Amino acid sequence: MSIRDWPEDSRPRERLLRLGAGSLAPAELIAVLLGSGVRGASAVELGQRLLARAGSLSALLNTPEASRMPGLGPAKRARLLAALELARRSLGEELAARPALSSPADSAAFLRAQLRDRAYEVFACLFLDNRHRVLAFAELFRGTLDGASVPPREVVRACLQYNAAAVILAHNHPSGVAEPSAADVALTQTLKQALDLIGVRVLDHLVIGSGAPVSLSQRGLC
Repeated sequence: MSIRDWPEDSRPRERLLRLGAGSLAPAELIAVLLGSGVRGASAVELGQRLLARAGSLSALLNTPEASRMPGLGPAKRARLLAALELARRSLGEELAARPALSSPADSAAFLRAQLRDRAYEVFACLFLDNRHRVLAFAELFRGTLDGASVPPREVVRACLQYNAAAVILAHNHPSGVAEPSAADVALTQTLKQALDLIGVRVLDHLVIGSGAPVSLSQRGLC
């Protein structure tokens, strides 16, 4: 049965508008984004199938292989990715509106939302002014991260571009294990030395995994 044939008070879009997005299950939210189902399955049933096949909402939104799932063509996949990016940018604006960052916990939730579910490694920075207010967030590098793939001069250039007085470094581990490696510690020290030369303080380096982010500063490694 098509969703158009459902009672109006049961249709996901109408319920969202009447009761708010929080009233909908994940499959129903996906149905609203997809806009339509496929032959033999309503949009809600398609959402349920996609979630079951991916294993989780995060995997569906962030795993490249999800684009090859039956029923999820390029147009529908684009809608899901656009919704995810809007959520990330909204969170970034919310963070930037805060008066200051005074501890790793203030930025950990934002960075976790940005980087946790990426299928590849991403190195990013939060650029701050001298009162630790957020100037910008930027993803600088993607791929396997080490001293060679994160050139200090590019990080220095970005700090100068945003006129930053301080920076919080961050990168993710796609494995989900946030334990810093020896290469992570070495990269932190290399960048800290380079940024010291231009008067930019490295406040922390957060490693993002599936659980709580790990702060190198709290471990005395930054």
